[in-house]
Amino acid sequence: MKETPIRLDVWLAERYPDKSRTQVAGWIRQGHVWVNGKPAKPNTRVTPKDAITVEEPEEKETTLKPENLPLTIVWQDAYLAIIEKEAGMIVHPAPGVTSGTLVHALLYHLKDELSTEGGLRRPGIVHRLDRDTTGLLIIAKDDATHRALSRQIQERNILREYIAMVHGHLREEKGTVILPIGRSRSDTGKMAVRGRAARDAVTHFQLEEQFADCALVRCRLETGRTHQIRVHMRAIGHPILGDPLYGIKKERYKLPHQLLHAQHLAFTHPKTKEPMEFVSEPPKPFSSFLAKQRAK
Repeated sequence: MKETPIRLDVWLAERYPDKSRTQVAGWIRQGHVWVNGKPAKPNTRVTPKDAITVEEPEEKETTLKPENLPLTIVWQDAYLAIIEKEAGMIVHPAPGVTSGTLVHALLYHLKDELSTEGGLRRPGIVHRLDRDTTGLLIIAKDDATHRALSRQIQERNILREYIAMVHGHLREEKGTVILPIGRSRSDTGKMAVRGRAARDAVTHFQLEEQFADCALVRCRLETGRTHQIRVHMRAIGHPILGDPLYGIKKERYKLPHQLLHAQHLAFTHPKTKEPMEFVSEPPKPFSSFLAKQRAK
């Protein structure tokens, strides 16, 4: 959050990206939000020094139904599952998206073996990937596991590494991007560095292979803001290939989706305390493009 005071409903909309500003304003009017211990109004202005308390209201009865959609389960036990998300699949329902999500697939394949900690429309969902980002996700099967995994993420104890194809020549082989991310002031469908209600964001990157006009990089998340890697790589002049929001408008390569893949996960199993590690190969559009660059 920026030092400049901003409206409370704007602040909430940034922290609940799957909710509309109208929805969070309703929470405030219904008495679910306090600022410094007092009931707030939607137009209340807040700063980082304010103590903001939110009691997210119970969601109305869900109409979600299981859907027999393809789902790759990499590994699972009684407490959690590791799945591999394909491009084009939204993780959970949102306004205007009522079917075809990863959650619908989870309800079919894992049935009632999903945590409810994330709400009725996000069963099992501990963290997310963008629609066209592929790769590994952790799914919690019970609430205790969900809370334990969420704590590991908050304490930055879960390794989340991505590989990406980006534009241009990197001047440094490795580095760290430390730039706050918030909602774009000019386009509410996008995130931006130092946007509205910006929150701290840290991405570490490593050059893996440099090609003529693009490069393969490895990115490690320290924080997990919406579109973080995509925004950060754009900010340092190396947008991800195929990215419709943050990429180059007239891109020479015709790609079906952004070449960003969640390749590597490592964490401590919440129940057994054993170290867990998973590595995923990128999908064909990514691997084929990479092979062509290597062959030049």
